[in-house]
Amino acid sequence: MRVVGIDPGLTATGYGVVEQTGNRMTPLTWGVIRSNEETLAGRLGEIHLKLRDLITEQKPDLVAVEEIFLAKNPRSALLLGHARGVALLAAGLYGYPVREYPANSVKQAVAGRGGASKKQVEYMVFRLLGLSEQKMLPDASDALAVAICCIMKQGLQPANRGSVRKTNEALLKVLAMQVKK
Repeated sequence: MRVVGIDPGLTATGYGVVEQTGNRMTPLTWGVIRSNEETLAGRLGEIHLKLRDLITEQKPDLVAVEEIFLAKNPRSALLLGHARGVALLAAGLYGYPVREYPANSVKQAVAGRGGASKKQVEYMVFRLLGLSEQKMLPDASDALAVAICCIMKQGLQPANRGSVRKTNEALLKVLAMQVKK
């Protein structure tokens, strides 16, 4: 199963493609779409075209999109909603099934805790996908997390899920100790 994960944003839209074969998840590609357009319509158009190209090139079984979080600023939530709509359109227009997940569900699936920090989620994305520690933009890491969440929610989680849970618990203990210092 191949999943394109999308972390929508107006200034930076993260994407990540993960393929599940048996009990193994493999990252195929990831990155961030940035727009140089000045107008809202121009930005949305550029995001749509780049997502359309990615989705039609990767031919996923599913496209997973992160839902809007409740922002303190209603204007920010509205603008994020535009970017999300473009992501949904890019998949739906070409007949790819879409799944939507709230941020806390993504964090729960990947890091074992719905209130996990971005750092904890990023750490687990690297662990689950077998990536060595490398520079990755947070939006790309978040998009890979959305794809992983989708795979796990589809009941296709790796056979070693128990060891992932133990790793999550160990990570949370280490991070808790660092916070106390």
